[in-house]
Amino acid sequence: MSVRIRIRIRAREHAGALAVTAALVGVLAGCTEATTSQGPGGDVPYVAPSVNAEAAEKGVAQAEADARASEAADANAEVEAAVNGPVDVRDAFAGLQATREESCTPGAGNCAYLLGRVNEELARLDKSMRAGNDGPSHFKQPLAWMGALRTTLAGNTDTANLEKHYKDLIGTRERVNTWMQGHPEDYR
Repeated sequence: MSVRIRIRIRAREHAGALAVTAALVGVLAGCTEATTSQGPGGDVPYVAPSVNAEAAEKGVAQAEADARASEAADANAEVEAAVNGPVDVRDAFAGLQATREESCTPGAGNCAYLLGRVNEELARLDKSMRAGNDGPSHFKQPLAWMGALRTTLAGNTDTANLEKHYKDLIGTRERVNTWMQGHPEDYR
């Protein structure tokens, strides 16, 4: 059973449980008015029926809102898992190759976007190479180059730092591309 189906089943189960809870709250709110033949007992404060109905409606509305929020959170988690999960080396390499069509001059308007994208695509390729069927030992050289780049950037991906390391980013992209072109079985 796929993750997507399990998430949807859980969301429906949670929504059903919340609806049952809301109905119970409504029923219990209606039962709180203790009455005798003369009306409420002396030790029980009088609560107007409209207040009980209003509390029950609020409980149902809150349960429905919680169910919608739970479904939205589950859907977001599903999308995040799909986006952040490892992809095939072939797909990650295609993303990196797509950046080769663009160029920039550090300090120019489009350079921040391009360098950020090159950095992201290299990170994505690194992740897919580590998770791939061939394992990290097969991709020893490109992983070493990408690791050296990570060390150089020191986790700082703001525009100024990426532009400062322009040659490192573009050079790593080109070295990885050349290596991959020499190993077509890894991306075809």
